[in-house]
Amino acid sequence: MFLSVFDMFKVGIGPSSSHTMGPMVAAARFLDLLRASPFHFHGVKGSLHGSLAFTGVGHATDRATILGLAGFEPESYDNDKAEAALATIRETHRVTPPGLPPLAFDPAKDLAFDYGPALPGHANGMVLKATDAQGDVILEETYYSIGGGFVLTAGELAEVSGGKAKARADVPYPFETAAEMLEMAAASGLSVAAMKRQNELRFRTAPELDRGMARIWEVMNACIDRGMAGTGILPGGLKVRRRAKGIHDALMAERGLNLVAPHTINDWMSLYAMAVNEENAAGGQVVTAPTNGAAGVVPAVIRYWLDHVPGATPSRVGEFLLTASAIGGLCKHNASISGAECGCQAEVGSAAAMAAAGLCAVMGGTVEQVENAAEIALEHHLGMTCDPVKGLVQVPCIERNGLGAIKAVSAASLSLRGDGKHLVSLDACIETMRQTGHDMHEKYKETSLGGLAVNVPNC
Repeated sequence: MFLSVFDMFKVGIGPSSSHTMGPMVAAARFLDLLRASPFHFHGVKGSLHGSLAFTGVGHATDRATILGLAGFEPESYDNDKAEAALATIRETHRVTPPGLPPLAFDPAKDLAFDYGPALPGHANGMVLKATDAQGDVILEETYYSIGGGFVLTAGELAEVSGGKAKARADVPYPFETAAEMLEMAAASGLSVAAMKRQNELRFRTAPELDRGMARIWEVMNACIDRGMAGTGILPGGLKVRRRAKGIHDALMAERGLNLVAPHTINDWMSLYAMAVNEENAAGGQVVTAPTNGAAGVVPAVIRYWLDHVPGATPSRVGEFLLTASAIGGLCKHNASISGAECGCQAEVGSAAAMAAAGLCAVMGGTVEQVENAAEIALEHHLGMTCDPVKGLVQVPCIERNGLGAIKAVSAASLSLRGDGKHLVSLDACIETMRQTGHDMHEKYKETSLGGLAVNVPNC
């Protein structure tokens, strides 16, 4: 197994990595398939299934798919160009992706929401088709958005889940479990971040790695700042007010009047996380960490560390990110980071484990303490459902990131008070998350058919 730091942390757009970024990526892959085909295509169409259908409108899945078929991709996304393209598509009933002729596509007719049973491979499924001049389908592919912006075709997913033995990744430290991570660290004398760094250098140069991680933190930090300055009502119809600016202004005023209580530090952590997730809900630029719905936890803990912990230095942010991505990779490889697959325990729970591990590492924790920090944070998110009201990544998602950040810091602090020895291993916790997600009723897994989604008025 090798999941790069740039797999776990991807620059993209809100509100959802699985429901917005994933479908856009899938559409881009489908265009590549068309470009490589010898056939002449006249039009395209698609259908959304499972969670992509049930919460697709609230997550802007239809919008993302349409833009993906027009040639837009998450990392280079430009909102002004996107809005102009959408207006043209609605007027002309055509998409004009680069490298292909104009293709017939009527958003009102050619993108269907299928509310029947989910496709067999994953809760987030979509089918894209290309047609000839007579409207007959001459090319078709099924895609699954498996969380965090990762996309697999039906064939790729079958290969991954088919139980075939696979060779270990060709990296110096190919740990696939936390136990292997601890063993390799003990044998090498290296930290989690140092092992992860050596693995990354198998595929890129040190300057490329460092520039890439600096870019990740730059986007994360800018997202926090934009969120703390933003005002108004979030889109989607729930009329949720942006709160981060008001909280920030109040905290700054209290600081100036010397009225700060010890527990106020929790408000700062929540503020940073909520700022990110309000930006995400507004469709702004965010970094998956490991998903959009959980994008606020890791940057909030980094910002807390830099702004409030004596001795913190930006030069060690890369160490934080490498450690966090190693833990996130274990969660994804051995369980899931998808809310549609395992509930919010897989999103905010995994994010809290990643943040706790990263903070523990830069605070001087041993490898054993880092593993313990991740386990504590994840354990106390087990069983958490994903039940977004009206299918929007707003309630309870925005506040949940703030509480996830607080839990992450508490977990790191608790682990640093010990020696790393503990009863429940991180591997056992991740396996428990997998089993719990498997047993969880689908109405609590990003379908908005249960929980808060049905017990809170949608307007």
